[in-house]
Amino acid sequence: MKIQGKMFIWLSVFILVMAIVYGVWSKEPAGTTALFLAFGLSIMIGFYLGFTAKRVDAGAQDNKEADVADDAGEVGFFSPHSWQPLSLAVGGAFAFTSVAIGWWLMYFSAPLLLIGLFGWVFEYYRGENRTQ
Repeated sequence: MKIQGKMFIWLSVFILVMAIVYGVWSKEPAGTTALFLAFGLSIMIGFYLGFTAKRVDAGAQDNKEADVADDAGEVGFFSPHSWQPLSLAVGGAFAFTSVAIGWWLMYFSAPLLLIGLFGWVFEYYRGENRTQ
């Protein structure tokens, strides 16, 4: 994880330099703002990965002599039967469409977004998967 953190930090430095150059030369506020926001996002990810790398053991990607097979194993737990992302995607699509069509469409998208969000967060806290 250490190498990914360094990559994002260097990417953020590059984006910051390009944002300054773009802002000075173009005098266009939308693109300059987007580049500064991209700088902020990449610096946050870089610091998070660097901070997390200090707390966990070194991975195979941190070893220069490692093979691809050294990183094999369990990646994590992924929900195999969740319908909540579909609700979030449809609600998000309606929400972004409401900006172009009309804000009245947000009345239809907000319940879908809330149902999908709460369903996804509390997916394993109900029914037979609930811990007591």
